[in-house]
Amino acid sequence: MKRTVVIRSGLDRLLDDAGCLKGRRYVLLCHQASLSRDGVHAHLALGAVERPVALLGPEHGFYGVEQDMIAAHDERDPWTGCPVVSLYGDEAASLRPRPSVFEGCDLLVIDLQDVGARYYTFAATAVWAAEAALAADCEVWILDRPNPLGGREVEGNLLDLDFASFVGAFRVPQRHGLTLAEIVLLEARRRGWSTTSLAVFEVEGWRRERTWRDTGWPWAAPSPNVPTPDAAAVYPGLCLLEATTVSEGRGTTRPFQLLGLPGADAPALAGRCRERLGAAGLGGVSVVPAMFRPQFQKHAGRVCSGVELRVVDREALEPVRLGFELLLAFRDVLGTAFDWRAEPYEFVSDTPAVDLLAGTDRFRLGLEAPDALERWFASWREDEDEFRAEREPVLLYS
Repeated sequence: MKRTVVIRSGLDRLLDDAGCLKGRRYVLLCHQASLSRDGVHAHLALGAVERPVALLGPEHGFYGVEQDMIAAHDERDPWTGCPVVSLYGDEAASLRPRPSVFEGCDLLVIDLQDVGARYYTFAATAVWAAEAALAADCEVWILDRPNPLGGREVEGNLLDLDFASFVGAFRVPQRHGLTLAEIVLLEARRRGWSTTSLAVFEVEGWRRERTWRDTGWPWAAPSPNVPTPDAAAVYPGLCLLEATTVSEGRGTTRPFQLLGLPGADAPALAGRCRERLGAAGLGGVSVVPAMFRPQFQKHAGRVCSGVELRVVDREALEPVRLGFELLLAFRDVLGTAFDWRAEPYEFVSDTPAVDLLAGTDRFRLGLEAPDALERWFASWREDEDEFRAEREPVLLYS
């Protein structure tokens, strides 16, 4: 009989020894997916032992109610009365905690569910908050959680730091295969931090080959537009559509799986997507023509024509290359109706959004030179090997 492996989060492990919080003046960085195994939110579960001095909320707000690139503001938690400090406001400076946040405190506790993609901003928030806390002579405890995509696979190009931004803060591939704690440890090594004041509560029972379905946990959306494990599985590639005028399905019940825009030829798009995926040897999804009406964001209220992605084999999925190939398929079929995002993107207005997400301008500039584009895709192998070697010392789950 196959033995059932019980997987317990860093939060659950801290709660088993929660007496170590007694008397500590701590700040808690978490969000709506920071739940215990009993479904209790971190700030309530930990607050039953010792009330936090303050709560920090990442992008989308402490309760996960704000859409992408919508500022969240400081408030007071109605359940505990604790002040909530937003780390995603109206300007880039808001992304890092003010030094005053840690006045009179001796500890920062971080519990954020990441999704394993370079674009996902919680890793940047965790690293920058840890950096600010350590500078204020506070300890930092990271309550780790599994990477929903698993910890083995690495895919994509390393970020060129000339294109660093909130959606690409660190020199990692788009799919990095690290947990949040491992990313913090990697950046600690790179930045030369002393780790004597940095502690990790590891995930018990999780191993790198395990994806979300192996945890046995119900899915709690870490952000409003990653409502399912399937959305998380394709997100490392399909987030690229944010850099275009094509809807990536925000404002629907299937974000990052519905793609399109008004007036497009859905069957032609589906056919071209299949052709490109087939030529690239990519599997894991089926592509079908689709119609949808976003209720907000791009093309809100208008019927869009395009495709729906159905995840049929997560293990066969190569989501980063998938995203680039689908973007190219839309460009092939739409012609002049295809365009890049012109508005500022995550506080950056002088660099195209596609370059921020690609982590380089080599993709955009290579569009008119197919050979250059193929050389860029081929260069990923070297980047992936380099990153695997660099990340080895910080891996916690061998």
